[in-house]
Amino acid sequence: MGKTSNKAEAPDFSAMPMAAAMAAVNPVGMSAWKQVMDESSRFVSERFEQDVELQKAMMGCSSPQELFQLQSEFYTKAVQDYTAEATRMFEMMTKATQDTMKEATATHARKYDDVPL
Repeated sequence: MGKTSNKAEAPDFSAMPMAAAMAAVNPVGMSAWKQVMDESSRFVSERFEQDVELQKAMMGCSSPQELFQLQSEFYTKAVQDYTAEATRMFEMMTKATQDTMKEATATHARKYDDVPL
């Protein structure tokens, strides 16, 4: 199962004007959004391929027991894959939220005694 890279690269949103406008306002958030969308697409594509492979394998079954075994293995792996993906997405969203909050936080914080009276 492939993992997404954690490289800090600026995504190219030039083909999508609305995304480009949002990227100009919040580049960190848009970069995180793109990483989440890329990961979602990767996962869905991978699972779809596995679904197609199951269909092919099911056509070759010669007994109900063989079919049941195949389905059992498929669903066990599917649960593991979805659990791992949910964990990965949670970690990505947590990091995205932290990065966005760092970007939004002022670099200069006032202290209680620096306010002129």
